[in-house]
Amino acid sequence: MTTTTQPLVSILTFVYNRKDLLIPCLESALAQTVQDFELILVDNASTDGTWEICQEFARKDSRIRIFRNETNLGPVRNWIRSIEEARGKYAKVLLSDDLISPTFLEKTLPYLEN
Repeated sequence: MTTTTQPLVSILTFVYNRKDLLIPCLESALAQTVQDFELILVDNASTDGTWEICQEFARKDSRIRIFRNETNLGPVRNWIRSIEEARGKYAKVLLSDDLISPTFLEKTLPYLEN
């Protein structure tokens, strides 16, 4: 399912060599009770198989948009790239070694919208 409308939320995850941590992070993001989001993954030229995990998840879920830097830009420029790629009205940073509660967006959005 490809959407041309603006998602309500962009979940921003920037990664570098996170192969061993990334899968639980992505699974927690995709388990949100609110479904109107995109998940932006920006890989900073990982060398450990992280990019392949990003590709695998993107094939399975159209809400995931993946980008890969040709060279490692350093962390700050990689974070900025994730913001530049975001299309959502709101943004949530989800660090690649963190998990997010399934109801995080559901509980947070009312505060942002008011």
